[in-house]
Amino acid sequence: MQAKWKYAAGTAVLLAAVLYIVSVWWSVEPDVLEPQVLNDSSGQPVIGYATTTALIDTIDTLLDKPGGWLSNDVMPPSVMMDNMPAFEFGALEQIRDLALVMRKEFSRSQSQSTADKDLLEAHSKLNIDHTSWLVPSAESEYRDAVKLLKLYRARMADSQNKDAQFYARADNLNEWLKEVQKRLGSLSQQLSASVGQERLNTDLAGDSAARQSTPAQSQMQVKTSWWQIDDVFYEARGSTWALLNFMKAIEVDFADVLKKKNAEVSLRQIIRELESTQQTVWSPIILNGSGFGFVANHSLVMANYVSRANAAVIDLTNLLSQG
Repeated sequence: MQAKWKYAAGTAVLLAAVLYIVSVWWSVEPDVLEPQVLNDSSGQPVIGYATTTALIDTIDTLLDKPGGWLSNDVMPPSVMMDNMPAFEFGALEQIRDLALVMRKEFSRSQSQSTADKDLLEAHSKLNIDHTSWLVPSAESEYRDAVKLLKLYRARMADSQNKDAQFYARADNLNEWLKEVQKRLGSLSQQLSASVGQERLNTDLAGDSAARQSTPAQSQMQVKTSWWQIDDVFYEARGSTWALLNFMKAIEVDFADVLKKKNAEVSLRQIIRELESTQQTVWSPIILNGSGFGFVANHSLVMANYVSRANAAVIDLTNLLSQG
């Protein structure tokens, strides 16, 4: 009987060790993607190819990385993992934002034009719950979205096909940057709440006649739960990873617009700040020290980079808005 207990205990320890090694392997974050360029018959880059390809490759990378899509797994070890699923969700939010703007802005010449059918359906499929594992599963819907995006890209790159277009204009780019501002601002606030802080209510600031549906406190205490600090950190890391992929592609497709507005340096500054968010995390855990305390606070460091990237996005938006 004692031998059986030893055998069972040894098997359990070995299984736990194997699951731990697999979870560490599956937690390795993907590398930043480089923009892909396709030249037409005249040797000029096909406008929109880099951005569309960045969107496609970002989705494919999340689906095909070690372990695949982990957010909807219900079996160990992924069911016990939370950092990589948080990374996936952060990246997915940026993917959804870009897909929406591609459908509403980049592929349409004016407000009265119709939306591209492939982009319309692709955006719809990307909005499925990322934790869905029954039929249809999140992975299957996202792979269908990739197929639709590839169809759009093929039609757009075909010089004989006039139905699919990508319009690289300053006003279109600004619409996407506005979505980026909101996303980065939200991430910065969540990261900063790791140490807890008193926040004044500025919801109605700037308009004396503004009203809201229900009363709110003039100030409130905001603090992220200790159990969610690492999730917020990795969500921000995934979001900035995807955004970095897209910004590098935007630099290619909107090169003429940026040059005309003398805004190339502003975009490069955004890229530089986003690259800082992808530095290696050497600590085995996400530390949550106080502001100037003895222990580091990784969330505040990330919030610094995200805030600086957001400030650069605001500067770029202002440059593009000028005549």
